Amino acid sequence: MKKITIILFLICLVVYACNNQTSRNKEQTLAEVIAADSNLNIVKERALKVVSTGFNAGDGYREVWIRDYNTFINLAAHVHPKDTLKDNLIIFFQLQGADGNIVDGFVPKSTVKSSKGGYDYIYNDLAPHYAGHKNTVETDQETSLIQAVYKYVHATQDTAFLNTKVGATAVRDRMEQALSFLMNKRYNEKYSLLWGATTADWGDVQPEHDWGVYLTDDSHLAIDIYDNAMFLIALDNFMEMVPEKTKEWKPIRERIAAHTMKHLWDNKHQKFIPHLYLNGSPFDNTFDENAIYYHGGTAVAIEAGLLNQDQIKVSLDKMVANVKESGAATIGLTLYPTYPEGAFKNKGMYPYGYQNGGDWTWFGGRMIQQLIKYGFQKEAYEQLKPMVDRVIKNNGFFEWYTRDNKPEGSGTFRGEAGVLYDAIISLEQYVQTAN
Repeated sequence: MKKITIILFLICLVVYACNNQTSRNKEQTLAEVIAADSNLNIVKERALKVVSTGFNAGDGYREVWIRDYNTFINLAAHVHPKDTLKDNLIIFFQLQGADGNIVDGFVPKSTVKSSKGGYDYIYNDLAPHYAGHKNTVETDQETSLIQAVYKYVHATQDTAFLNTKVGATAVRDRMEQALSFLMNKRYNEKYSLLWGATTADWGDVQPEHDWGVYLTDDSHLAIDIYDNAMFLIALDNFMEMVPEKTKEWKPIRERIAAHTMKHLWDNKHQKFIPHLYLNGSPFDNTFDENAIYYHGGTAVAIEAGLLNQDQIKVSLDKMVANVKESGAATIGLTLYPTYPEGAFKNKGMYPYGYQNGGDWTWFGGRMIQQLIKYGFQKEAYEQLKPMVDRVIKNNGFFEWYTRDNKPEGSGTFRGEAGVLYDAIISLEQYVQTAN
């Protein structure tokens, strides 16, 4: 009996060792495949080149936008002097409102006279050569700036920047003023969450108006996952940079996180609801908005640490199924199913148009980064490949893609270049670790 027990034990050890070796071989095989994919390096080099030419969002835009800059500042740190990166961040603080709010973007003041964009420009004596503008539908400018500062400090190790005075106020204090603006002006006491206007996922267009970038009496205020996940990331970044403020902001961070999952996570369907409305929905009451799955907001929620490993896998599976069912090319698909024709007055928001089901690597690339971070390297590589392939095919980084994978918008969209670059770097780090 003793002999049989020993033999069984040895057999188990052999099986265990074989399984472990097989697992290691699979990992090595994946790492080897990634390392041999020359397209990754081609796209990485092209990303460096396109960001070396400037800081505006792309060839279709004059502005430097903070929500874009936040997603390519890591890449920009490889091709621009740190003082240039810092100067752009400072302009956003120079244009900061007295209440702490941050503008969307800025342009040289000399170009405003010829502008036909329709913005109400913002000026500040601290930035005499620039004009800013703010889309009041959004609630992500403040959080995007704090995240961009964090990435700048991390990339350059320039911690002294936090003490740089903009006017009479240090950057660290201006960041806190931006956070306080959100708590004072965009915080809903009932749900303990931030609010904004109704938009499609992470979008910046509300449905009630032809352009849709300013809050008005017609706006339908709502709470969504994207705004609150961005706030959580910004809070984490701020507390890491300014640890002496942790005692004050950590309870707020914990409250926002808890209430996000309490009010926005649909446990039955394992997804985030599109909106929690504060003054009614702008959509027809026969329309089931909760059938829509938000890809971008979910990716940012994962970055904020809101979902566990199992929930991330379910989220990815839903995204992949949505891509297959819709006929889109990548998980950059904004949302699925789309809002119906006419749901948005803005003509560009037709089904599968722009932010209403357009395919945006700008957010799909963020999901890739999170898959790598949470151990889904194989899935990350699989989902990254079609994004990389179309950059090469179209010889450019385009703003978004149609359902049949045709490029639209700016062909030098630096946000896409930035997220792809970061994703590829993460895969390269995985390969190094695996080897």
